[in-house]
Amino acid sequence: MALKIEPFHAISVSGMAHRLKAEGRSVIHMEFGQPSTGAPAAALAAAHRVLDTEPMGYWSSEPLKARICRHYAETQGVTVDPRQITLTSGASPALVLALSATFEPGDVIAMARPGYVAYRNCAKALNLVPHEIACGPETRFQLTAAMLEALDPAPAGVIIASPANPTGTIIPDAELAAIAAVCAARGIRIISDEIYHGLSYSEPARSMLAHAPGAIVVNSFSKYFSMAGWRLGWLIVPPDEASRAVAYMGALYLTAPSLAQHAALAAFDCTEELEGHLDTYRANREILLEALPKLGLDRIAPPDGAFYIWADVSTFTDDSLAFCKQILADTGVALAPGIDFDPVDGSRYIRLSFAVSTLQVEEALARLTPWFKARRA
Repeated sequence: MALKIEPFHAISVSGMAHRLKAEGRSVIHMEFGQPSTGAPAAALAAAHRVLDTEPMGYWSSEPLKARICRHYAETQGVTVDPRQITLTSGASPALVLALSATFEPGDVIAMARPGYVAYRNCAKALNLVPHEIACGPETRFQLTAAMLEALDPAPAGVIIASPANPTGTIIPDAELAAIAAVCAARGIRIISDEIYHGLSYSEPARSMLAHAPGAIVVNSFSKYFSMAGWRLGWLIVPPDEASRAVAYMGALYLTAPSLAQHAALAAFDCTEELEGHLDTYRANREILLEALPKLGLDRIAPPDGAFYIWADVSTFTDDSLAFCKQILADTGVALAPGIDFDPVDGSRYIRLSFAVSTLQVEEALARLTPWFKARRA
């Protein structure tokens, strides 16, 4: 029997936004977590060069795998062997590989609520059982070692995200170590979603590999590297599970896009350009943190990283989807409804993505300020 998978409601908001734009309306897209910038210049140049000189085909780049290993050594101080890396068509297939190649149907997978919609949906689609744990401001909307210790029986696995979507919060390194210890003691497999690594505004996010070498890591070129449309990610698994991951990748997806692999290798050498994007996100974050309380949105998650603000709108609505659609219709600003990330309490939250230009953030606030003021009155 096919299982019911809830839709990603931000897609319906985005569809409405594109229809309004086609009608001539000015729309600011803050509903999706994708950079408004494109791939780095050197990555584009590499792609053009390959298009002109190579026919390409099914391929998995050994130089790119080696460069990813070097990246972990330089940024995290951990050793990864290229054979542990499977290149994927983005982080979403990497998550599917991690779940399908590691767990059996009926296994329970713990995860934070709020959390990324694909965690529970992928688990359901693979006949796993998502166990969402309510996480509020007291734990900065993140799972803790104590929460995992309290689960009886222990789940087969847990998905950790730091920085997290939709909150942008980072799990402190000491808490990551505590989580790793609890999982080791209780036999809980860890999947660490590290797609937002590189996007931090205070202390850098630490990889779970620093504390749990057997953790499974999902990552991507979509966020920090500004290459969402290139659909390229990677999965890191322990050495003894590498052949299984490769087999699943080949059976389900063949290989990652060849052109994207060439471009991604060049992107690793574009630090100055990529850090410039981070400077823009940092400025956008500061503008929003100052402005949102003046709109009546003063209960927000502390965005340590990524490019999101998770805001409580319960003083305005108990239907975040209708609320976002009304904002879009009235102002042209597209935001994400909280029900995507929290099916229980998300009706009173929205998510704002600030992965746009600073001018767009300022224009969005110019539109939203009178709208919220009218509703507060």
